[in-house]
Amino acid sequence: MKPVVTVGLDGSPESLTAARWAADEAERRGLTLRLLHAWPSLAPEPVHVPSEIDQNYWAKRLVHNAQAELQKRHPRLTVVGDLVADDAQHALLQAASESEITVLGSRGLELLESYFMGDISMPVVAQAKQPVVLVRAATDKEMPAPTAHAAGHVVVALKLHGPCDDLLDFAFHSAAAQGVPLRAVHGRSLPLHAHAPWGANHDITENMRQDARKHLNQALRPWREKYPHVEVADSIRLESPARAVVEAADGAGILIVGRRRHHPVLGPPLGPVAEAAIHHARCPVAVVPHD
Repeated sequence: MKPVVTVGLDGSPESLTAARWAADEAERRGLTLRLLHAWPSLAPEPVHVPSEIDQNYWAKRLVHNAQAELQKRHPRLTVVGDLVADDAQHALLQAASESEITVLGSRGLELLESYFMGDISMPVVAQAKQPVVLVRAATDKEMPAPTAHAAGHVVVALKLHGPCDDLLDFAFHSAAAQGVPLRAVHGRSLPLHAHAPWGANHDITENMRQDARKHLNQALRPWREKYPHVEVADSIRLESPARAVVEAADGAGILIVGRRRHHPVLGPPLGPVAEAAIHHARCPVAVVPHD
């Protein structure tokens, strides 16, 4: 199969917003866009059956309408529809293993709402072998939902406690393709012994900043050399990493966070930074699996 960007369609406003974002991204990367709609009750493709008795009529219409809209907006983009008679979660995970990027609609900022309404996207994010981008539809109180071509700067969250080349590869490639600046953010909570009655202990915080700066520069150096035209800024914040990353994403075109490919059996599949980004960042969030 040729390299594709896959977007999951279910007819919701969120999935349609995700499809528009995915079309922009696919065109910029020179990839095919695949519109995937999965439903276990899809019937085998009938032959010469009138639409009024075609069990797949509404599924076909959903994909056809989205394909027509996106093809009109992107006449040079190859857009293919894919109807799959399967559980949506299983179908998306299979598609994600075959795709450069998988794009899904994300519903809501509130944690409780997200878990009940986003029961498909969360397992896909946690298990996909390739990056998954979650795109949230704008509400009436917000600006219009972003598109890839109208994106602001790229923000990438870095832990610096292990390899982060997968995240930086995705981040620098995205910034270079869009022609926008990249901002690398590292948040580090202060230990208890750094707190004093008059505030944070200056010597401890300064040592923490210098240590973080050294490791951040080491991580960024080879990628700055590989992408010399990408404008790069970095930010080290001595506070909750989750808060630092979500605040840094304000006004960004996309926020990139990581998750471990292999996590403890009894541990959560996503770390606190990825969880906070998914539920609270207003821009599209890319979750990139890494070692």
